[in-house]
Amino acid sequence: MKVATWNVNSIRARLERVVAFLERHDPDVVCLQETKVVDEVFPADELRAAGYQCTTIGQKTYNGVAILSKTPAEDVVRAFDDGGDDSQARLIAATIEGVRCVCVYVPNGRSVGSEAYAYKLEWLERLKKLLEQDADPERPLVLTGDFNVAPADIDVHDPEAWRDQVLCSDPERKALRELEDWGLVDGFRSLHPDLVAYTWWDYRQLGFPKNRGMRIDHLLLTRPLLERCEGIEIDREERKGKGASDHAPVLATFAPGPWK
Repeated sequence: MKVATWNVNSIRARLERVVAFLERHDPDVVCLQETKVVDEVFPADELRAAGYQCTTIGQKTYNGVAILSKTPAEDVVRAFDDGGDDSQARLIAATIEGVRCVCVYVPNGRSVGSEAYAYKLEWLERLKKLLEQDADPERPLVLTGDFNVAPADIDVHDPEAWRDQVLCSDPERKALRELEDWGLVDGFRSLHPDLVAYTWWDYRQLGFPKNRGMRIDHLLLTRPLLERCEGIEIDREERKGKGASDHAPVLATFAPGPWK
């Protein structure tokens, strides 16, 4: 089973690249973030033609998440539905072939101390409570997406320049660790403890050519899934060329189940 996550920064702008990615890698599940489109005009027909069913929650211009899968998605959850602010389309979850897939687009936070930053920390707390209430760390689950948090200095091209800044601040990293404390492991870092690699590079100031990036897109795995993980890779090639997203996809391959 192969699971991918990718912030596409507009599914309509990146549709041709997404279809080519599906053909090249043949993943079973793809979790997309920043689709930036309402569900009614999500390009489901084109993706079905490529062999994928689409489970979506979107909004116009901003945010939006989706799960593409070769087989039907079951027990679908869209948003927290916990009485809090669910006006931003940032969370979708579904069970596919016995694996619970939770796709998130965590708020950016803008700047430390801002209202947006407080909302980000609150959002991560809500995510932790969702796991505590509705999930089981002893079952196969992947929490994946664009977390807008670099877990450690090794995940940042210039740690000193980013010290105490949004994406790298201590409260954000603590919130991410608290998610892991529930029963998750950073799959990439577990398999590659010393590898310097990034998933996002700013469009500005030659961020990608100069490799001024961050690793902010993650696959967090429960132990039953980690034990079957055969490899995790960042498709850096997808960040190259005309019309690329500012994020690269991350792919994980797992040995066969049974998962159910």
